[in-house]
Order: sequence, then structure tokens, then C-alpha cells
Amino acid sequence: MSIDRPIPSQPLPDTPRIRTLAIEDNGEPLVPASLAPDRILARPRYHLEGLPGALPECFVRTGVWTRLLAAAEALPRGYRLVLFDTWRPADLQRWLFERFVDECEQADAPRGRAESFVSRPMADSQASPPYHLTGGAVDLSVADAHGRLLDMGTDFDTMTEASHTRAFEEARPADARQRNVRANRRLLYHAMIDAGFVNLPSEWWHYDYGDQLWAWTRDAPHAIYGATRPTFRWGTLP
Repeated sequence: MSIDRPIPSQPLPDTPRIRTLAIEDNGEPLVPASLAPDRILARPRYHLEGLPGALPECFVRTGVWTRLLAAAEALPRGYRLVLFDTWRPADLQRWLFERFVDECEQADAPRGRAESFVSRPMADSQASPPYHLTGGAVDLSVADAHGRLLDMGTDFDTMTEASHTRAFEEARPADARQRNVRANRRLLYHAMIDAGFVNLPSEWWHYDYGDQLWAWTRDAPHAIYGATRPTFRWGTLP
């Protein structure tokens, strides 16, 4: 079972190197991720929280959608993936980055810590787009057969070391809850990795396919997803 397989050590992303990788966009469009609710639930967290510019739908590239379906199939019967955030407009990216920088300053944490959780908006978003601007990055979790989110140890978007994907692998879990958290993270991790995604080591919820982080992690010659946007009006979705 996937919960018996430890999450392996992962190298910390070399962000300066990642941002220089070539992009040869394959032209895949963005598609809404709410098309198979029996396997994948779209719950756009930032829209539900009322953040500026957040959309009421989760959009992903078609290649990402295919792999999400494969990951969902690997889960126990009745379990579903729950998407919190996928394609993200540039203005929302900028707002989130500034919010996390403010939180770091209030907590007396290094300003650079924000970049381990949110990509810094760049002047040239075509050459080095934030991962979520490509449609290749997804933030997600898992719900059980009763619709309850599995305990992952921290909430989505929590900026602490406990949010690191291997946080519960690196020390022996002290109690039953921590062992359960470790098993739940392993379940999500191996379902996503086996489907072709890579993980951002600082965030148990963040996975990528096709973007520059994916290309760097997989030692691919180039990324296949660059900056994009939906080609239809999302406001007309039911």
C-alpha cells in the first residue's frame, strides 16, 4: 500500500536555476476541473474566502486533468481529490505574495521565507511565470468516502515547517494522530507522484506537472507549460 512507502527526501528547489529553464509551451488549453465530481471535487479556496481576482472554478491544463484522474483512481474506494487552487491570475498571485511577505514581517521571520510558499511575481511572466499561472500547478488534499478531509497535520497555506511534505517522516510520530497524518500524506504523495506530478517540498498540498519546477525536478530539457489563461468566459459556467 502507498501508506507503507515513506516519502523520500527531496532536494530544495534551486529557484534561480528553475527560472532560467526554457519553456516550449505545447498549447494545451485550460479546462474546468469540476467535470468528474465523483472523483475530483473543485473547491476554489481563494474564491470562497473572497480574495480579489479569485475565480469560482479550478482550471488546469488538459494533461494535468488526465493525470489528476489517474491519481484519483489510485485512492481507496470512495475517496476523492479535493482541489483548493489551480490556475491563478497574475493579480491574485501578486496579492498573495504581498500578504505572505506581510505575515513574515509580522512574525519577525525572514522576508525570503515567503518565497518558499508563494512564487514571487516577476516582471517577465512569460520567461519565468509563477507555477500557478501556467495551469500546471495544483494545491489539493483528499476527502474520505464520507466527504471529510483527511488530517494532513496543517491547514492548506500554513507557513510553518510542519507544512513541509516530509515533516512527519523526519521524526518518529509521537502518537496515533501523527501516524495518521504521516499515512495521509503518503497516500496523497504517492498517488500524485505515480500519476506523473512532482511535489514542492515545502508544501504537502502543492504538486506540479509540465511547468519549470516539474522540468527541473525531472531533469527534462524544457518545461511544456508557460503562462496562459482561460480562453472562454468562466462567468458563464453553471
